[in-house]
Amino acid sequence: MSYELKKSLDTVLDFIPDEKQTLLFVDDEENNLQLLKRTFRGKYNILTAHNGLEALDVVKEYADVISLIVSDQKMPVMEGTEFLQHVKEYNPQIIKILLTGHVGTDILVSAINDCDLFQYILKPFELEELKIAVENGIVKHSMANNNKLYYKELRALFYKTIKAMSNTLDTKDAYTNGHSLRVTLYSMILAKELHLDNQYMEDIEIAGLLHDIGKIAMPKNILCKNGKLTDDEFKVMKSHPVKGGRIVFNIKKLQLISSWVKTHHEKWDGRGYPEGLKGEEIPLPGRIIALADTYDAMTSTRSYRKALSHETAIEEIKRCSGTQFDPKLAELFISVAEEINFARQHPVEMYEKYSFLGKNIDFKISSEAAANARVIEETQAVQ
Repeated sequence: MSYELKKSLDTVLDFIPDEKQTLLFVDDEENNLQLLKRTFRGKYNILTAHNGLEALDVVKEYADVISLIVSDQKMPVMEGTEFLQHVKEYNPQIIKILLTGHVGTDILVSAINDCDLFQYILKPFELEELKIAVENGIVKHSMANNNKLYYKELRALFYKTIKAMSNTLDTKDAYTNGHSLRVTLYSMILAKELHLDNQYMEDIEIAGLLHDIGKIAMPKNILCKNGKLTDDEFKVMKSHPVKGGRIVFNIKKLQLISSWVKTHHEKWDGRGYPEGLKGEEIPLPGRIIALADTYDAMTSTRSYRKALSHETAIEEIKRCSGTQFDPKLAELFISVAEEINFARQHPVEMYEKYSFLGKNIDFKISSEAAANARVIEETQAVQ
């Protein structure tokens, strides 16, 4: 069997007549295409294109052959998300990975809702991260052909995208790396003590992973500022729960939890933001995440201060019970303080223990996230 691209297309096909999977790489920068070809040529058959319109012609020609597409977002003629939307018309089972140097809410929402995206990777990317994503995508493509596993894999695809979004956010700021995972873990420990049902637990896990997603819309000079924010900068930062709620609401499957994301900075006494909700006006998951978020902020090093000890953070939670925090939740948090402290020191191990996504859909923390979390464990162990 042989393949030949139309001469009018400035594309390259490296084909070896065996049962290798075929990948399509789309990037307007020739150096990037050559790097990707060198990296994956030995294991896969390779197709390349220089923009979305050109790539769409390739897909029309080889829709039944292509297993996975890695596309840049910002390209002339047709951008990545627009191209990937059209791919579904020719073969909806092709796995799609998007590379971009710009993290915008419009890109995230479009990619998740319209493109059936498998993973979203921020440029400049690490080759090892991309290799893992491609390998996982090829496994997904193979399993999708098995009708008995198809629904499960689609669900896993959705939640892996959620985790990729969370990882993308955390890596924007070195001081908050691993924050979303730890906040989710502490929230899960509390939720389990409340004996919530499995679906509620799963939704809280998703909300924890995405609670700070609105920070994607924050200016980098504010988000990553080396020091305390000015009053004007803090006013801008305070808009992130509303922006996060809007992002989540625009993702059809997550509309239920949008209010949880929006309210994670509300306070029990009504002095929080963005709406000044008071007491049980704040959704229970919002109150849970608020407590977990504050504990992690206190026990993590920031640009303007060193991390507080676990004991100091617990004393602060006691002091703010009934004002900043739901008093019953604060009491519950204190009662499981030993478990929380162990989780702080071993987030990867404990997240796998508490994760409902992991148990239900064979969801695993990416090697990158695990490495980041272990660096944080080692840093905290020294403090």
